[in-house]
Amino acid sequence: MSEDTKVQAELRTSFGKGFARRLRAAGKIPAVIYGHGTEPVHVALPGHQVSLIIRRANALLELDIEGKQQLALVKDVQKDPVHQIIEHIDLLVVKKGEKVSIDVPIVVTGESAAGTIVNLDAATISIEAEATHIPENIEVSVEGLEEGAHITAADVVLPKGSTLVTDGEVLVVAIAVPAAPVEDEEEAPAEEAAAADEAAAE
Repeated sequence: MSEDTKVQAELRTSFGKGFARRLRAAGKIPAVIYGHGTEPVHVALPGHQVSLIIRRANALLELDIEGKQQLALVKDVQKDPVHQIIEHIDLLVVKKGEKVSIDVPIVVTGESAAGTIVNLDAATISIEAEATHIPENIEVSVEGLEEGAHITAADVVLPKGSTLVTDGEVLVVAIAVPAAPVEDEEEAPAEEAAAADEAAAE
């Protein structure tokens, strides 16, 4: 665990939209921690620090709740659709060594063969990984791949200790050739006619 994921959480006993608004005005984010058969715990988190941490997918927080340490995985972030202000965060209790199922973003690396395009069919895949070793993303190389090449979930190289949850036959990346623009096809006969005119003139 890195220092930037250590978060001081305050227990909160007041609820409701009005209280949540006051919390956010004070630079804090309302959150609830649940899981492992425990009663949900309502806390307030430091807004700026947590906003930076949750930019990473599947962020893991090392919470300090009144002196008690608790690992928690960010499961859901609710944002205001207009202002994109974080309104609430759901956190899942996890234990060191425990495996959790998460959706991990796919990042395409490399360049496919000249003239081809890369279609990303699955932006994420589901894997099971140890709670303290969750990858931020999984890289898939398309270096030199030709038209018609496919990469399925089963082809993706997973981080050590992780196992695939997504169906192995799910298409992740497909290499194709872009369709010719319509206007190019219309211009072709005109170019051929011009070439024929030049040939006749000679």
